[in-house]
Order: sequence, then structure tokens, then C-alpha cells
Amino acid sequence: MFIGLDLGTSGLRAVLVDEMQRTQAVAEAAYDVSHPQPGWSEQAPDDWIRAARAALGDLAGAHPDGLAGVRAIGLSGQMHGAVLLDGGHKVLRPAILWNDTRAAEEAAALDADPRFRARTGNVVFPGFTAPKLAWLARHEPAVHARIAHVLLPKDHLRLWLTGEIATEMSDAAGTSWLDVGGRAWAEELAVASATDPAWLPDLFEGTEVTGGLRADLAAEFGLRPGTPVVGGGADNAAAAAGMGCLAEGQGFVSLGTSGVVLVARDGYHPAPETAVHTFCHAVPDRWYQMGVMLSATDSLNWLARIAGTTPAALAGALPDEPRGPGPVRFLPYLSGERTPHNDAAIRGVFVGLDTTHDSADLARGVMEGVAFALTDCLDALRETGANPPALIAVGGGSRSRFWVRTLANVLGVPILLPADGELGAAFGAARLAMVGEGGAEPAAVLTQPAVAETVAPDPHLAAAYEEALAAWRQLYPTIRSLR
Repeated sequence: MFIGLDLGTSGLRAVLVDEMQRTQAVAEAAYDVSHPQPGWSEQAPDDWIRAARAALGDLAGAHPDGLAGVRAIGLSGQMHGAVLLDGGHKVLRPAILWNDTRAAEEAAALDADPRFRARTGNVVFPGFTAPKLAWLARHEPAVHARIAHVLLPKDHLRLWLTGEIATEMSDAAGTSWLDVGGRAWAEELAVASATDPAWLPDLFEGTEVTGGLRADLAAEFGLRPGTPVVGGGADNAAAAAGMGCLAEGQGFVSLGTSGVVLVARDGYHPAPETAVHTFCHAVPDRWYQMGVMLSATDSLNWLARIAGTTPAALAGALPDEPRGPGPVRFLPYLSGERTPHNDAAIRGVFVGLDTTHDSADLARGVMEGVAFALTDCLDALRETGANPPALIAVGGGSRSRFWVRTLANVLGVPILLPADGELGAAFGAARLAMVGEGGAEPAAVLTQPAVAETVAPDPHLAAAYEEALAAWRQLYPTIRSLR
């Protein structure tokens, strides 16, 4: 047996997977996000520990024999967060999360330093970790003065599990402190962002063992003391491991809270001018690139909330088969945007509303707007040389037939719907644990899932969606000029 733990933004997911990669059990525990000021997003790291304890306790209660046979644990988690510890490993303040934009000014200043793009291969986005530390030095100097360690969210779980201060390449790549091509800390970038290089954790590959499970936790959950805990991966890298997106051109489109188009690369091909993320993969000697939009299903959640209904009800009011673009346009920039604009200040807008439109028209506009934004991501990826022949669809939004078919029509590539089964980041973390514990070749373990259906673009609708996309793209510069 193997365990994968995924520390998400809204909750933790734990999966128990056998050596044939069959999921035996799943447990989840939720926690809240705090928004103490506009643009701020924080969580209490102690809540993550409570969630991990609850999820592992549920697995232990339901499958004690399975946990007794666990051979390794893998970790996955939300990227970019800043967990600040003192010398005694005490948390100094709530963790600042990936979708927090308070450090936009600091990010712009760091990005203007040519060393950052040259060494990291990426724009310094406001949500990355380095600008958070620069912000803390300016705005919370008393906290900054007490820092002894900076951890990423999932690595705070690793510290709890093993007592070790460590991270792995795919998560480190999102800090703006990693030489992504060389897979090593660029210490001068840490210094330039008010970070002592001594605060940075030890670096491992995602398939390397980073420590053994503490004896007290082993006794609590019926696991073996010293059970190996491997590096694991950042959430999207672990999801790519779960879906077998490992070789050049293999990729997925994720309709989750944020939206992602990710493509695996055999080499390092940075193109920061595109605002594409170029990160280390969770396995050695491989990388991946992705375009990221900040509000995908979050846009539909927002609409449902203000309409007094549910996302499922909004999606259910739409037909399975889109018949072309709708009359309402929507910019899904509710929290700013990353790819391709790198604009933390832009906000969303509806265009084309009239008195005949209802909630279904708005929902259709939201889904199309998200699809258009993901097309921006795919086009930016193509500028780097990434050219996926098809994309696996994952995330909660992929349950909407209308949304998936709209994606196929707008992106212009086939969308693959995997057969039922656990494929997400927690499953990917368990797979990485298999590789790390057993020493197998990653490609032999990280295989692609069976495909239940291929949703091809409708050629009869291609011209209409191209025209709608062109009109939609004119909205961003217009709205930006008005703020």
C-alpha cells in the first residue's frame, strides 16, 4: 500500500493505493481560507495538520490492515505559499497563499531585475513566494526578523510527518528562488528578495526519500515507524504524475478553482515573456510548462453565490451540445490574471447584457469566458514550442458536458475524458511514493489513464468560435484602460 496526501486550498485529500495502483480508500478534511483585506489570502498551518490528522485517522479507522502495510507516503500541495517558522519550528504568522496579491509592487520590482527571469525562467508573479518575503520585510519587520525557515505548504506537512526541513524541485520552482534549468537554489535571488539563503529547505527530487515517519505518528495511525516519505510534487506536477503526463507533448486542461493548461517537456524551454510558467517536473531531468488563469470554476461559484443557486444548477440548465457562442461575454479576471497578462489589478466584467438574458445566459458566458482564457494559455504555450495533440480534462468543471464540448471547440484540440478512477494530485503523490520506495523507472509507473471518450472539436462551429474569441480578446485592453 501507498499513501498520497494532497494539501489543497480548500481541503486535504488522502488516498490509499495498492501496488496495482487501485485506489482502496479516500478521506478528506476541509479548512477555511481567510481574506483579512482585499487581495489577501491566508490560512493557518495548524489547520492543515488537523486536516491531515483527521484524514489519516479516517483511513486508519476504516482500513487498519491497509495502513499497516503502507510502504511509502507521497506529498502534494498548493504552490507558492509562505510558511514562516522560527528556530524552534513555531509558526510565526498565517501562511500567505498562492492567490494572495498583496505583493504586486514587490513582484514588479523583482521582475525588473534581469537576474530573476534569467535564472528562474519565469516572470516573478505576485503570488510567488519571493515577493511575499520582500513584502514582509517592508510591512511586518518584527515577524521578518524572527524567521529561521521558509517552507512551502506541503512541506509543513513533511516537517510534521518526519521532523525534516525539505522540499522538492517542482514546488521550489514556484518560489522565484530556484535555478529551474540547473535544479538548484539561486542564492543571490534569495538575498535580493530579503531572504537569507539559510532559511531555504534542503532540495530533493520528487522521487527521492526525504525522511522517515515519526514513531509517535506511526503509533497513532497504525503505520510503520520510519515509513519513507518521498519528495512528492507541487499540485499540478503531482496531477501530471497522476495522469501520466510525463513525455514531451502530453498534457491536461484543468477546470478547477483555477484553470490550467499543462504540457510536459523533455527539456528546459523557458519563455518568461509569454507569462507561461516553466517549472521542474516531479521526476528528475524533466520539466513542464503551463498557462494559469486564476478563476476558472471559481467564476461559476461566484455567479452561483450571487444568483442564490448552485454551480451544478447553473451548469444543468445548459444543453449538452453547444450550438455556437452565446450573446454574453465574460472576462473571468475576478482575482486578476496570470497567463498571458500578469495583471494582478485587472478585474472581471460582463459585456452584452440586456433585459432578456437570464442566469443560463450568464452561466454560458462564464463558461465560454473561461474557455477563451484557457485558449490564451494554450496559445502562449505554443509560443514556447509546446504543442499537445490532445488534452486530458480534469477538475470539477469537467463534469459539465457543455463546458467540455465548449473547451474542445474553442481550444481546437480533442479533449480526452478519462475513465472513472482516482487521477488527481493525491493519486500522483502516491505514484511518486511508489517510484521513490521501489526505485522503478518513472515512465513504468506514471502511465496514462484509460480514455472513456474523446470529445473532438466541431468543425462546423470553428469559424463562429474564432470570431467570438477575437471579439473577446479586444475586451482586456479596453477594460484595462478604464481602471
